[in-house]
Amino acid sequence: MSPRSTTSAAARRAPAPPPVPAARTPGDDPLDRAVWRLRSRGCWDDAAALLEPHAARSAPVALHRAALLVERCMYTAAGWAAAEDALRAAEALAADDAERGGAACERGHLAYTATVLGVRDRADEARSALGRAAALLAPGAPGRPLLDFRRGLMSEHVADSPQSARAAYRRAHAGATAAGDALLLSATWRHLAGLALRDGEVAEARHGFAESLRIREELGFLVGTAPALVALADAAPEDDADHLLAEAARLFRLMGGLPTWLTGRFPRALLDEHDTTDGPGAEPT
Repeated sequence: MSPRSTTSAAARRAPAPPPVPAARTPGDDPLDRAVWRLRSRGCWDDAAALLEPHAARSAPVALHRAALLVERCMYTAAGWAAAEDALRAAEALAADDAERGGAACERGHLAYTATVLGVRDRADEARSALGRAAALLAPGAPGRPLLDFRRGLMSEHVADSPQSARAAYRRAHAGATAAGDALLLSATWRHLAGLALRDGEVAEARHGFAESLRIREELGFLVGTAPALVALADAAPEDDADHLLAEAARLFRLMGGLPTWLTGRFPRALLDEHDTTDGPGAEPT
């Protein structure tokens, strides 16, 4: 084996996949489109600021704002206090089971994120909050597929129960398909593919990772594209994997080193090849 192939194989060995973003994609509303554009480029604070004037009187907007700040924690491993404040505000405004269940789902995801990123063990809090969300959200509720997905994350990465995780991911996948929730669908494809790869089903894994990447590229979800490229590289032949990792490294640098959980996934030479002047929020080249 050549020195290059040894480096590539080492670069593709990864820890357990991290959490994924809230499943909210752009709609026809100009505010939604502006928030999506900022969010997709890693400008969560700016996106949350656009929602702030409306969040004080609208529970759904307050929850959307909280979800953005929870996602910021996931990608940056920072901003925990702001996310907690936004969650408390959303919880205070929640007036029905759907709103309370949505807030509980976000609280569970924040606790899960802190746990898997090694910030603080909040696994018990995550279980409790997601269980509360399951009691509040009816099986056909709009927020149920995202909840199913996040319960799958807990099963896979906290409880180490891949069978339970697969069942939850499949429920989430079906729900996302029925609802036309493309971003959540990209996440379910990716995590079902991860379980397939774990079982040695390389072709199935490659298909799922490729679908996840395709959706994120079509949506323009720039900050989430590098992780999708890295995931596909894990199941690709070596030459293809090298190309995918090079593109992922370019995007990682473009986003100023986000998401932080990819730090250490790339050979130093890949990172040194690219201009490092672009930071979070820069337009893609």
